[in-house]
Amino acid sequence: MHDVISPVDEQVVATVPSLTEAETDAAIERAHAAFATWRAVAPGDRARLLRRFAAVVDAHNEELAQLEVRNAGHTIGNARWEAGNVRDVLDYYAGAPERLSGRQIPVAGGLDVTFYEPLGVVGVIVPWNFPMPIAGWGFAPALAAGNTVVLKPAELTPLTAIRLGELALEAGLPEGVFTVLPGKGSIVGQRFVTHPLVRKVCFTGSTEVGKRIMAGCAEQVKRVTLELGGKSANIVFADADLDKAAASAPGSVFDNAGQDCCARSRLLVQASVYDEFMARLEESVKAFRCEDPALESAQMGPLISAGQRDSVRSYVDDDAVAIRGSAPDGPGYWMAPTVLTARSAQDRHWREEIFGPVLSVLRFADEDEAVRLANDTEYGLSGSIWTRDLGRGIRVARGVETGALSVNSHSSVRYWTPFGGVKQSGLGRELGPDALAAFCEVKNVFFSTEV
Repeated sequence: MHDVISPVDEQVVATVPSLTEAETDAAIERAHAAFATWRAVAPGDRARLLRRFAAVVDAHNEELAQLEVRNAGHTIGNARWEAGNVRDVLDYYAGAPERLSGRQIPVAGGLDVTFYEPLGVVGVIVPWNFPMPIAGWGFAPALAAGNTVVLKPAELTPLTAIRLGELALEAGLPEGVFTVLPGKGSIVGQRFVTHPLVRKVCFTGSTEVGKRIMAGCAEQVKRVTLELGGKSANIVFADADLDKAAASAPGSVFDNAGQDCCARSRLLVQASVYDEFMARLEESVKAFRCEDPALESAQMGPLISAGQRDSVRSYVDDDAVAIRGSAPDGPGYWMAPTVLTARSAQDRHWREEIFGPVLSVLRFADEDEAVRLANDTEYGLSGSIWTRDLGRGIRVARGVETGALSVNSHSSVRYWTPFGGVKQSGLGRELGPDALAAFCEVKNVFFSTEV
């Protein structure tokens, strides 16, 4: 058993079990046993069960949201969206079972067809920064394709995942089809990697841990989807709508206290408008509301833990601080939104993923330099481009090495479009139609018509 601490006030909000290796193995074996019957459920019936699961999640939206405010320190507005995202992802993939069609391929002497076959047991390892949505991005398409799922929530934020597991049973999903297993990554998560009955692992987290999981899965030639770190660029050209770009910049990096792989934590501003833009940015940062996340007005809550706060603070050199917002005093893992000026692209705060409410700013001269600086990183997950020039927007979007980009916005995730990174930001794609194939094997069958 271990205590779950609220980052808002540092109080214990729950005590949850921490499963042993033997308990994990038993759950995996139950999921394997359930796979035989779940894969055989008629497509229409599987779709109805997923829609029912979505409806039950929707009916418990406020409960789930309030739970996430207490457990993860998310603002109530964000938490409601996150619970709604689980509902929407389930609804979206509920359309898959009846549409998971293979192909008929012309061949001589017979009929050649392909089938999409489920893999078996899928292990989903969920991080602490977005406990609900990232869980749904893994289990919804996996279940729709006919797999069973074992899911390990982060030790710091297990409560909404445990509740989703209960709601799945309430919706009518059979025992063993979707199982939430709280516990240590070194025990439960590692067993997903090493257990031969787990045929795929979905992991979201740090690049360092992702590399170890990928290496472990290689031992069994086990499929893996990885969504890892990020150090995304927000590029502001001189011809952009500077008011809109400055007003939206704080939300692009300080949302969820900066604990977001997609955070636009590197701000590139064209030199000719740098001073003008920074003046506008200061107004936006000072107005950004870091407060009790239960308040409807909150835009940012606390960091997840004291250790995370200490790590983030280690990047802040007072001599580099250009703008500092405000944060509550007293209990809780609070830190004010902070903007740092980079002396060069070699500064530690410019290069490393901080995973906190810290924005690094650097000026650039022209389009070529903007693209070069944006690409000067081992990461490539998301990013934004601000310009009124359509041609420039297309050129820069094609030039920046990243998996998801938005022009004149900070959008990264829609459940019906693919999401994932390049370089060391990950492997594979989640969401949208692309994700479904990652939970299937393509089987080719030839029927001879020759007598």
